[in-house]
Amino acid sequence: MTGYTGERLLELLPAVYRIRDEGEGGPLAALLDVVGDELGVVEEGLRRLYEDGFVETCAPWVLPYIGDLLGIVGLPPEPLTARAEVAHTIAYRRRKGTAAMLEQLARDVTGLAARADESFELLATTQFMNHLRPENPSFLSVRQALRLEQLGSAFERLAGQSTLCHTADVRRIARRRGRYNIPNVAIFLWRLRAFRLSRSPAVQDANARRFRFSPLGADAPLFNRRQTEDVFTHLAEPLDVPGRITRRAFAAAPAEYYGDDRSILIERPGATPADEPTAIPVEDVIVCDLTGWRAPPPGKVAIDPVLGRLAFAANEARPPLVTFHYGFSASLGGGEYDRVTAGAAATARVAGTRPADFEHVQDAIDALGSTGGVVEIVDSGRYEETLTLDASNRQVVVRAAVGSRPTLVLGGDLHLRGGPGDAVVLDGLLLSGAAVVVDAGAGGAEGLGRLELRHCTLVPGAGAASLVVASPSTVVEIADSIVGGVGADRDARMRVTRSIVDATDEAASAYADPAGDYGAPLSIEASTVIGTVKTDLLELASNSIFLGTAVARRRQEGCVRFSYVTPGSETPRRHRCPPASPADAASVRPILTSSRYGEPGYCQISDRTSCEIGRGADDESELGAFHDLRLPLREAHLRARLDEYLRFGLEAGVFHAT
Repeated sequence: MTGYTGERLLELLPAVYRIRDEGEGGPLAALLDVVGDELGVVEEGLRRLYEDGFVETCAPWVLPYIGDLLGIVGLPPEPLTARAEVAHTIAYRRRKGTAAMLEQLARDVTGLAARADESFELLATTQFMNHLRPENPSFLSVRQALRLEQLGSAFERLAGQSTLCHTADVRRIARRRGRYNIPNVAIFLWRLRAFRLSRSPAVQDANARRFRFSPLGADAPLFNRRQTEDVFTHLAEPLDVPGRITRRAFAAAPAEYYGDDRSILIERPGATPADEPTAIPVEDVIVCDLTGWRAPPPGKVAIDPVLGRLAFAANEARPPLVTFHYGFSASLGGGEYDRVTAGAAATARVAGTRPADFEHVQDAIDALGSTGGVVEIVDSGRYEETLTLDASNRQVVVRAAVGSRPTLVLGGDLHLRGGPGDAVVLDGLLLSGAAVVVDAGAGGAEGLGRLELRHCTLVPGAGAASLVVASPSTVVEIADSIVGGVGADRDARMRVTRSIVDATDEAASAYADPAGDYGAPLSIEASTVIGTVKTDLLELASNSIFLGTAVARRRQEGCVRFSYVTPGSETPRRHRCPPASPADAASVRPILTSSRYGEPGYCQISDRTSCEIGRGADDESELGAFHDLRLPLREAHLRARLDEYLRFGLEAGVFHAT
């Protein structure tokens, strides 16, 4: 903001002019207000010009110009940014050809955790007795179970540990066919990320000694919190990447995984929300296979990181608070990641594990005034409630605070009511147990005007819709969310972007009206749909995947572009939509790493999927809910950059570790 406002400029003038101007109604003050605004524009331009001189602070459009000064060509276009690549180019050239430099390049270009592996170091060799190489044995020791877990992974060679060697493979590594050969360099990328969940109440199993980390009470693997470095001084190790935590690795170094600033922490809650929880020390933690819920020794707490379970030696009076990391591909659905929150400042704050205005969500909703407001949940607690939300003559926002992911276990359907000028926004929440229902207006009146779901998860359930829109006047917007089946009245409107709609089965109904007939007009972009779709009008489908037949009643309107459409679907005109012909149906069908919600690879496109899906979007990125990550474009740019920095005669291949 400029220091030369109209008021400031007026103060710089002699008092006689100010007095005279005030007596004449202030025309000079009005003129100086205009001059001050223009000076503010000039001052902001000068500040921006100064910041554009540095790669750390410059605007994205300036990066190619700075890169041109360094002789960098072929920088990726918007929306990809090459800030880290341009900033580190001189350092790249100083260390050109080293494995650490290639690893940093891969991280800077793709934004993913990476590891570079020189394959000649992994070759078993015939050795001369006067020049022994004990680090390259031609056999494996079956006594090293922890090392054998890493066979075939990115960590077959680690400092201070035995190398897991292989015989030569002469197939080309650039095509991901061969890996172990003298000229090969393997670049491993971790597509999954580790997302934190802080002080979430563990879910009790059969008795008060057994709990699960997941707030949904399901088995889920725990992930390692990625350790990042500003400067690469060594190749990445297992603790430097967001990988699954194995039982043997945890047992071998519990202090590396458990603790206040580590991947896992268990705390006993205080007597009141105001009391600070008590952390269980690492000395009391043991690692077990809890498939059969084995009881730990007295005074100990058993953790199974593979199943996401923990067991105590005696009954716990209250569920412990667990902090852990789970794996997923992107900031989609409810999560503690950074996001832009909906609504203004919080009107009522809710927390069950810390002091706040209310301990229950329904109490906070009931306390909102006639003008509406914002209910903000400020912890990652678990709330088992039956909710009702009446937004008549107001706008109501129920959101999670940034850095929180609360779980709302609904005892019954969450009914939303209101009029045509009213709105409800759900932001950053995870809801399970029942559906969200938008009720029709009483006596034939119009119902809720607008419903927005942002960064929410309505847990998909087999055979049941998670969102029902019975009001014909409601406009629904779903963005960056995961939802189950949707039922929407034909006269409503639905827009879905960067989301997953999962009916849990391709033959089940993912989208229709509440009675199973043709649903509301649908616009869907960069999303994945598992299940059948029946819509009155498919206004637009772009960069999306339909795993299940899609049928539109009005096919003379609308457009389907750059989207996979299951054979047998009846849609409006299509543009560049695989499969191009029935003969291609089997070869281009999308293959997902997992189609089960809760698994880390949920709706992630597998490496075995054809390029028509993996690079079939309008910008040559992948189709589906993770389109905006643009990983194919990042990897293509990485391959182009590797040719510049590899030593002569070497060849690189890019592999997905997750």
